[in-house]
Amino acid sequence: MSNPERAGDTEQSFLSHLLELRSRLLKSVAAVLVILIALLPMANQLYAWLAKPLLEHLPTGGAMIATDVASPFFAPLKLAFFVAVFLAMPFILFQLWSFVSPGLYRHERRLAIPLLASSVTLFYIGCAFAYFLVLPAIFSFMTSVAPAGVAVMPDISRFLDFALVLFLAFGLCFEVPVALVILVAIGMVTPDQLVKSRPYTIVGAFVIAAVLTPPDVISQFLLAVPMCLLYELGILAARLVVRHNPDSAHMSSS
Repeated sequence: MSNPERAGDTEQSFLSHLLELRSRLLKSVAAVLVILIALLPMANQLYAWLAKPLLEHLPTGGAMIATDVASPFFAPLKLAFFVAVFLAMPFILFQLWSFVSPGLYRHERRLAIPLLASSVTLFYIGCAFAYFLVLPAIFSFMTSVAPAGVAVMPDISRFLDFALVLFLAFGLCFEVPVALVILVAIGMVTPDQLVKSRPYTIVGAFVIAAVLTPPDVISQFLLAVPMCLLYELGILAARLVVRHNPDSAHMSSS
């Protein structure tokens, strides 16, 4: 027979977890809204900063256009929202960490903290890499191959969508070391298996780069080469994980 008191305690514990999760989510949403409100007065300036790599490579007299009536208002607003989420991400991850950390073992907490910090840092580095190196290279190529007599005037909404997708792609691709460390930590692979998979990884990196970037060699190399280097960094980090947690190597070999 089931114990009514134990069932009641379980239900109460479940409800308390739901309430805590709700509180963490509300705090995260509030952080995004506060940052968004602070960014609204400078939304147009944010868009000008984003479009700078494109505007610098437009032909003389070239300009961006708005094909939709509401685009001049909604495009900067959309960008401000994504920047708010971008800036609030450390706080959001802290709320997530505060929710799940009580259920983790001590060694799991020791590994999770640097993984969270590394994932945020690498994502930011990937976005910065895309803005300062990849976007100028792409726009330089695109504007140089325009046929004679064609005026290059990108739409502000489509440019924003293109830039956001590119930031997301580079941010996620720069998470390769974190993904490898997690795979090794849970025992799915070993560092030696990662080393053996290096040739396939190089080919896969160039395939991914060809899919995610425009059809120019420069931008493809700018994504594929860092992914290969980050793969090597992930192998080194995975070896450190195995050295400090031999159980992961044992799990993957068994």
